[in-house]
Amino acid sequence: MHKNHIRELQEFLKGELEERSIVAMPDFFLDRFMNLDRDVNAFARNLRSATRKKGGSIDGIKQREFRGGNAVNTASALSMLGAKVTPIVCTDKLGLQILQLYLDPNKTDLSHVKIRDRASITTAMEFETENGKANVMIRSLGSLSDFGPQDLNDSDWAAIENANYVCLFNWAGTRRFGTSLAQTVFRRNKNKGKGKTYYDTADPTPNSPKIPELMKTVLQDKHLDVLSLNENEAICYANQLDKNAGKLRKDQRFEETAGKAAKILAAHLPARIDLHTTSFSTTFTKKAETTVPAFRVPVLRATGAGDAWNAGNIVGDAYGLSNGCRLTLANAIAAYYVSNPEGEHPTRKKLAKFLKTSKT
Repeated sequence: MHKNHIRELQEFLKGELEERSIVAMPDFFLDRFMNLDRDVNAFARNLRSATRKKGGSIDGIKQREFRGGNAVNTASALSMLGAKVTPIVCTDKLGLQILQLYLDPNKTDLSHVKIRDRASITTAMEFETENGKANVMIRSLGSLSDFGPQDLNDSDWAAIENANYVCLFNWAGTRRFGTSLAQTVFRRNKNKGKGKTYYDTADPTPNSPKIPELMKTVLQDKHLDVLSLNENEAICYANQLDKNAGKLRKDQRFEETAGKAAKILAAHLPARIDLHTTSFSTTFTKKAETTVPAFRVPVLRATGAGDAWNAGNIVGDAYGLSNGCRLTLANAIAAYYVSNPEGEHPTRKKLAKFLKTSKT
């Protein structure tokens, strides 16, 4: 069956496509990646050794600065696939220059970027674990924490109402007004716009006291079309709806537990539930459940994989691909990204080439 999905995807990538317009909001981070190439305990020993000497250097740590933030990373991947993307994000003057450097000006409208005093900054530390790479993100939210519907002007609302997709990310990062931002934007889009609504909240636990409000006013609301989740997020939200979710068998694989949690969400929420894990992706509609295995590739990074996956998921949905083909597209883009030495997002041509040599 999966071979059929790949063949469908290969045919899709060959065709001429009508352009789709997508709004992505509200986060952009200046990212510094630290590939530590060791586990947490080894790094802790390095830190202890340096601090005992009143400071010092830890050499040999691969680092690079890059564009970051769920909305902008997804926008980058979308633009490479041919979509017209409008990021509505906030940053400072330096951040705008970095956006201009990293995003394709022919496919990305940066006229809606909000210039604020404080940029959002992340140091992403990637550790080796027995289950592969794990990323820990140390964040300074900057002006994003205060971003809300009050920051949107008439031009922003026009872009939202005219988009084929309106996509929000990083709920916890919009610390004060994240719930009202999602509620206001999704309702405005459904009342006056024409597109679908898409939500990937990212890890909600940094703002855990407000999760019940988010669940009630946004996730359970009829204005949300698609809810995208990873393993942690699926389990977290399922526990909000079904207290028995926390009693899932402890000896199950983490991904299997997440799959059961996503099924609980699909039974309780009006939105379609799309789950992406390191091993597989699953979509839950009211009529069916479809699961597709992940591609087997060397994983060079963990940070940003979910954003690449979301781009493929959005594009697959926008062009009416079958559920299996849509998930295969999302998995392929994520696999290409995590295995690319430069952390590039693929064009359709590069993705077609990747499919010829990839394995699941």
